Amino acid sequence: MTGKPVKVRITYCAECGYEPQALDLTKALMYEFGTQISAIEIIPWESGTFDVSVDGLLVHSMRRDGGFPEQTSVTSAVRSRLESARGV
Repeated sequence: MTGKPVKVRITYCAECGYEPQALDLTKALMYEFGTQISAIEIIPWESGTFDVSVDGLLVHSMRRDGGFPEQTSVTSAVRSRLESARGV
């Protein structure tokens, strides 16, 4: 394992039907990192949101960045956080 496990938080608009994107991202993160992630918190919300945070740092916001995040950008953010926790 590289570094301390990280926590990922996905807040999505349930009213907008963004569940599939939230679940796809969750699945991709679990396959990629497994036990290197301490938790993935999935929060159904409203108002057209789709935000992703890694250890409290907002790495994607639909309002700020537009659209849904690329899975590769989120996995890169998680990998970067794991490396910084390890001191790389």
